[in-house]
Formats: sequence, C-alpha cells, structure tokens
Amino acid sequence: MLLIGLTGGIASGKSFVSECFEAHGAPVIDADQLAREVVQPGSDGLARLVSHFGESIVNQNNQLNRKALRDIIFASPTEREFLDDTLHPLIRELSESRIEAARQLAYPYLVYAVPLLVETTQQERFDRIVVVDVPEALQIQRLGVRDGSSTWQAQSILNAQATREERLAVADDVVDNSMAKEDTQARVLELHQHYLHINGGAPGT
Repeated sequence: MLLIGLTGGIASGKSFVSECFEAHGAPVIDADQLAREVVQPGSDGLARLVSHFGESIVNQNNQLNRKALRDIIFASPTEREFLDDTLHPLIRELSESRIEAARQLAYPYLVYAVPLLVETTQQERFDRIVVVDVPEALQIQRLGVRDGSSTWQAQSILNAQATREERLAVADDVVDNSMAKEDTQARVLELHQHYLHINGGAPGT
C-alpha cells in the first residue's frame, strides 16, 4: 500500500482535496482529527497535559480548553515544545494503527493529511507527498472570509508555517487549488488513477 502524505498551508483547501480522494474510495487519515482524539476526556494525553499545565486548561466538562492552552504555548516556546513532545508520539502511534488497519484491507493507497508535514520533517515517512498549493495572497483572502482574520493576523499565521517554496520543494505531486473546484477534482482524479497504476490495484472495501 502506498502511503501518500497530503499537506499544504493554512486555507489552501486540504480538506476539500481529502474529500476528493475519499470520493474515489481512498481511506483518508487527518492528523488534526488524531490530535483531537489523543486529548479526549479520560485519555492519557489529556492527563499528561493537565499534570503539566494545571486544571486551567480543561473546561467544566473535562474537555480540553484549547484557547487556554493556546494562550500558554504562544507565550512560551518551551511550553510549546513540551506540548509537541507529549502529543506527537501519541499521534504517531494512533496513526500507525489506523494505517495498519487500512493495509489489512488491501487498499492500494492511503492519504494521510498532515498540515505541518514539512515543519515536523516527516517527509521520509511517505512514499509520495502531495502539496495543495495556492498563492499566499489567496490564503490571506480565504482566512479573512473563513475566520475573519485581518491581513496582519493572516500574514502572521503564514509566517509561522513553512513557506510555499519549502513545501513545493518536497512535493512529488502538486494540486493547484486556486481555480475552480472542478479543476481540483479533475487533478485529484488524475492522481487517483496514477496511484492505482503505481500499485496495480483498485480501492478495497
């Protein structure tokens, strides 16, 4: 089974591209979803964070208070490093179990969507890397529409991520998501057929 890493900057349209792959029967794992799962109430991940950061990072229903945690880690690189060192191994372990489950079902390829693939230097983990690419100006525009971010706020977010050039440098395949949805769907279909050809199979059931 081919392991396809899917990445792209914020507001590039990774979720839409993932949906396009899913429409062709490919299994998709979302790293952001795994990150939420490893800090669910009662999880070992949440217990470790509360032990370190204190009860202020959980709500009354014992859910992680993401804003409270963000405020802490944005103010301290050391605390952000602790968060990453705590959660990344848990996310990796969970992802490996999901990947193995898909492999047992004989899928020809699996898409693993990782927003910070380049930043976390996971390139060697994948057989191929797909980068969802749009110009920075379009990312800023979309962030304004989606989140109400100002141009300054949006640019600050982009500056904290890998650059467009750094992502494209590791890409095996690129999806230009700056045009019509139909164009993106057509490109994903091309890639789907290409991956089937590489692995000589059809999606599992």
